[in-house]
Amino acid sequence: MRRRPLALVGSLLALSVAVPAIAMASDGARPVAPSAAAAHAVQNVLKFDVMTPLTGPYIGAANPIRGLSGGGLPWEVREAKGEVHTDGKVKVKVRGLTLAHHDPVPVGQQGTNPSAQLKAIVSCQTVTAGAPAVVNVETAPVPATRTGDATIEGTVSLPSPCIAPIVFVTSPANAWFAVTGA
Repeated sequence: MRRRPLALVGSLLALSVAVPAIAMASDGARPVAPSAAAAHAVQNVLKFDVMTPLTGPYIGAANPIRGLSGGGLPWEVREAKGEVHTDGKVKVKVRGLTLAHHDPVPVGQQGTNPSAQLKAIVSCQTVTAGAPAVVNVETAPVPATRTGDATIEGTVSLPSPCIAPIVFVTSPANAWFAVTGA
């Protein structure tokens, strides 16, 4: 009769250890090995709901970010969102991406987008020949309105690995006007 309570206590002890471990694995606190199907599924590399406009010391060529210089005047952005997928699909939607409503932008250009086309550049830190490197890949330019609205969609060849991805919205000549961040 003594063996049955000991067996029950042992079983309860084993469950008390296993249940929290299973719960931790399912809530993301511990890495869980992906299945073969999940390893090949398209996933988001980056998803964002905000971009920061070109401003301050990033205007012009003096302080490029990942090799990309900012445009020559400050910008503002009312709304931006987008995503980059593991298969290289990129979608960025901007609304109100215009020259800023303040000096040094000339009064007649404030609140306008002088660029008839915009594109997205995805910038990744990666490893090339065992050394750190930056790889910038870009979509094709798309039409943009004078009020700064555009939907950029395309497919790029992401490096592997793509570490710390950043998305820029740029002119066709690669001057950036907005970048992921807040």
